[in-house]
Amino acid sequence: MTTSALCSEPIGPRQKEAREDTNSFLVWGPFWQLLKGFFRMITGKEVDDMDKKPLTIMKFKQMKQNQEPITMVTAYDYPSARLVEEAGVDVILVGDSLGNVVLGYDTTIPVTMEDMVYHTRAVARGAQHTMIVADLPFMSYHASREDALRNAARLMQEGRAHAVKMEGGEEIAEEVYACVRAGIPVIGHIGLTPQSVHQLGGYRIQGKTEQDAAELLGAAKALEQAGAFGVVLELVVEPVAEQISRALSIPTIGIGAGRGVDGQVLVYHDLLQYDPSPRPKKFVKSYADLGTTIRSAVNSYVSDVKSRAFPEEKHSFSAAATSASPVYGSAKE
Repeated sequence: MTTSALCSEPIGPRQKEAREDTNSFLVWGPFWQLLKGFFRMITGKEVDDMDKKPLTIMKFKQMKQNQEPITMVTAYDYPSARLVEEAGVDVILVGDSLGNVVLGYDTTIPVTMEDMVYHTRAVARGAQHTMIVADLPFMSYHASREDALRNAARLMQEGRAHAVKMEGGEEIAEEVYACVRAGIPVIGHIGLTPQSVHQLGGYRIQGKTEQDAAELLGAAKALEQAGAFGVVLELVVEPVAEQISRALSIPTIGIGAGRGVDGQVLVYHDLLQYDPSPRPKKFVKSYADLGTTIRSAVNSYVSDVKSRAFPEEKHSFSAAATSASPVYGSAKE
């Protein structure tokens, strides 16, 4: 059969459909790539990322069953949230630790509901595809169930959090239960509870004695029974943390709790050494030294300005500059 005869031979429905699909791709494929590039330029995001959904409570629990370690990192504003999300973290915690690392307090106790709502809302704008858990601050849920419900609802409605975190064990079980029944997901927090630092006598390692270990296990079980979908274990000795993790059906997230837990959480500023005066912490592994980098960069800027090395001609505008010239990192100006 000749080539001309082959080309003129009638084609079946499937062949016709395949040919149409090929032609459609040849026409729309490059156009789609152009649209994706345009979307990336305007939003700074990938089109494919828009399909990503935040981790669900069910998936969160399944990660324990599948023995898949859970990653959690704190974030307190739009840029930190966006960077953490792009790095692939499972859960973002808007911790009341912002009192220490952002607001300059010695403890988390001065942090208010207004602080938490403000910072949670900023994080939610930066991480639209990641589960966000926000801390209920000191005395925002202890006085009554009504307080717990009202303030937890604020973090979800105004702050756009997906869940809240509460410190304590049996003593807050009723508040946890009330929130869960109202549709507010809750993560518990036991061990070293920073909001009780004065009552605990400082930042001390927890679970050293048999009595302490039994109380921690009882607190964890009370939170699980109340409906919490996870528990943070802070500064708990490794054997006790592992025992608690095995006793619970819900995930445990450790910070200074060793290797036997279901996931780990670190403070953004500790992880990156983003601190003017970082203090060594045994349970922290730092993956960068942003404090030194920032200090050095700003010092170079100061030197350049003092020596008139900055700005240069390339940093200045002439009368011939058009409205399309980049001004603040965008060609829209």
